[in-house]
Amino acid sequence: MTWLPLLLGDSSPSLRLLVLKELLHKDEDDKEIQELILLQQKDPMITAILDNQEEDGSWSTSESLGLLLESPIRNTSLAMIRLGYLGLQNDHLAIQKAAAYLFSHQFDDGAWPRQPGKAVYFVHSQHGPVITPKQTADPLFALAVSGYAEDTRAEKAYEWLIKYRAEDGSWPTIFSPDREIAYQPVGYRQLPNSRFGCRTNSTSALNAFAHHPKRRNSDVPKRVLDLLLSRETRDRNYLGFEVARILGIEPAQGFLTYHGRFDLALILSLCWHLGATKEDPRVVNLIQFMKEIQGSYGLWDYLPNPQATRWVTFDILRSLSRIDDTGDWISTEPRTKYKSYPRAPRRF
Repeated sequence: MTWLPLLLGDSSPSLRLLVLKELLHKDEDDKEIQELILLQQKDPMITAILDNQEEDGSWSTSESLGLLLESPIRNTSLAMIRLGYLGLQNDHLAIQKAAAYLFSHQFDDGAWPRQPGKAVYFVHSQHGPVITPKQTADPLFALAVSGYAEDTRAEKAYEWLIKYRAEDGSWPTIFSPDREIAYQPVGYRQLPNSRFGCRTNSTSALNAFAHHPKRRNSDVPKRVLDLLLSRETRDRNYLGFEVARILGIEPAQGFLTYHGRFDLALILSLCWHLGATKEDPRVVNLIQFMKEIQGSYGLWDYLPNPQATRWVTFDILRSLSRIDDTGDWISTEPRTKYKSYPRAPRRF
């Protein structure tokens, strides 16, 4: 367990607190836990976010914080996700103000617009007025990870996501406001074995479902995770990218391209949150790959930026410790060789 002194020696009290709670399972009344809870209040990773919160509870674009999204709704969502990942919940005033801001822009049917004060649809350059599931999945993920998953307003958003799916249960890239037309995603974002399933939108929705204490065990997210696991590529360079982006080590950019990078640490995290077990050979193969690339000191290096290495290591260790050997997980998808862009047939 060579990773233990390296993680507990990190300068961030938030990381040390998470290691003690999530990996070593220390009780809340443990002396060291109580000491770290006090120290966490001065952790720069938290204070930098809290110091930049607007009076109305939102966050604006901030390059120094890695909040580079085009909408205060999305920047606020990401800031809440970061604070929630670090352990702040809905008993904290900043989280309460942020939640109030997000709920103030929610429509009666449970959806969110991309921009405050705008319609639920936006105008696509080729398809005209369209809606994308991600615009609702992002704020819902933020609220769920912060302790609001079972709030009646959040429950309406879950029902909206369930309603606005493609025929195979996945979430499409965009669809017409009347839901009569769903548009196919481009190759690299397409879910394997799915015509309309978009990896960006589906992953965003799965993140929201993963943090609901009851809906996480339902067939809706399990069906989509089954499709997502059909992509068995082993991209090493950006292993842990999602954790690095949540923490602001990587800048947050893009919308439909948001999950363009295939982060296996995120897939592993979704597996334990949504109940995929080691009975699935794809999960076993993913775990084996993780163990094969683990470094000599027990760490998984985040290759683009070593600053995220210990956080990524913590996240992967937590996932590995939470995946069950058996359970009610059932896969219905065949193992297929995934190709982002199928080879075009020859003309002659």
